[in-house]
Amino acid sequence: MSPGTGHPLRRGAGTRAVIAAASLGVSLAIGVAAAQTAPKKADDPISAEQKRLQQTEKQLREEKQKAAEARARETSVLAELEVIEQRLSDKQREVVRLDTRIKRAAGDVKSLRGEIQQLETQRSGQQAALGRRLRAMYKVHVQGGALPMLLSGEDPATRAAAVRHLTDAQREQSEVDRDAAKRRILLAKVRDERAYHERMVGELTEAARRLEAFIRDLQAKQRRVAKIPPPKPGTETLPAVGFGTLRGRLPWPTEGRVVSAFGAQVHPRFGTRTFRNGVDIEAGEGRDVAAVFAGHVVYTGWFKGYGNLIILDHDNEYYTLYAHVADIVVKEGDDVRQGQRIGTVGDTGSLEGPRLYFEVRYQGKPQNPEQWLR
Repeated sequence: MSPGTGHPLRRGAGTRAVIAAASLGVSLAIGVAAAQTAPKKADDPISAEQKRLQQTEKQLREEKQKAAEARARETSVLAELEVIEQRLSDKQREVVRLDTRIKRAAGDVKSLRGEIQQLETQRSGQQAALGRRLRAMYKVHVQGGALPMLLSGEDPATRAAAVRHLTDAQREQSEVDRDAAKRRILLAKVRDERAYHERMVGELTEAARRLEAFIRDLQAKQRRVAKIPPPKPGTETLPAVGFGTLRGRLPWPTEGRVVSAFGAQVHPRFGTRTFRNGVDIEAGEGRDVAAVFAGHVVYTGWFKGYGNLIILDHDNEYYTLYAHVADIVVKEGDDVRQGQRIGTVGDTGSLEGPRLYFEVRYQGKPQNPEQWLR
C-alpha cells in the first residue's frame, strides 16, 4: 500500500464526517430560515387587524367628509330668507326710484303746461296773429298729424320718458310680487312645519349669540376710544347718570303694542323654549322709529336674523337696538337727539310681519325694555 493511500476504514470515516458536517450545515440553515419566518406567521393577525383598522378610519373620514358636504349644501332658513329679503328690498327701492322719476316727469309736464298757459295769457293781445300762425301750421301739418300733438300742451319726449319709466316700474313691481310670494311660502313653512320651526329656532338662537358677541366687541372698542377700563366682575349696579336716570321715563321708539315680551318664551304649538332679549312692538309699516335718548350711532346695516339694525351708544355702558327697520335714515358716526327719527318700521328679518324689535343693554347684558319705557 502506497504512502498516499489511507486505510479504507479511515477513508470511510472521513467521508462520513464530511457528510455529517454537511448535514449539520443544512440543518442549521433550515433552522435559521425557520427562525426568520416564524415571527412573520405570528405577526399576520396583527397586520391584518391593522389593515382593517386603517380601512375603517378611511371610511370614517369619507363619511365625515360626506356629512360636511351635505351640511354645506343644506340651505339655512335664515340665509334663504336673507337672500329673498335683500332682493326684495333692492326691487322695492328700484320701484320707488322709478316712481319718483314718473312723478318728476309728470311734474315736468305740469310745469310745461303751466308755462304754456302763462304764455297764452301774456299774449292775449296777439290772438289774431296766433290764429293765423296756427292756420298756417295746420295747412302744413294736417296730413302728418303733428297738430294734435302740438295742441296737447305736452312735450312728446317727456311723455315718452314717463311711459318708459312706468313700464319699468311695472316690471320691477312684478318681480317684487314674485319675491314677496316666495317669502310668504317660506314663512308659512316656518310657522306650520315642526322641522322648519326647530331649524329657525336654532338659527335665531345662534343669531342672538352672534349679536351679543358683536355688542361686546363694540363696547370694547368704545372703551378703548374713551380710555375707560373694563368693568370689574360683580359691578352690575346700574349707574344713575344720563340714560340711567330715566328708568321708566323713556319715550317709546314707535307707536304700537308689545306682542312679544322680554324673557323666556314657550311656543304655544311646538313647545320650543327660547329667551327674548328685547320686545317686539307691532306697528304699521312705514311708521317712524325714533331714538329713545340722545346718543351716538355705532352701527347701521343688515344683521342676519334681525334685518336692518341700528345700534345707539348712550354712554355709561348703555345701548339701545332697533331691528326689522325698513329705511335707515342715519349713518354710523352720527349723533342723534332724543326723539329724532332714525328709521321706519318694516319687516326685514321678521317672521311675523311689520314690527320693531327693541332692546336696552347695559354692559352688554339685556334689560327689560318695558321697565325703561313710560
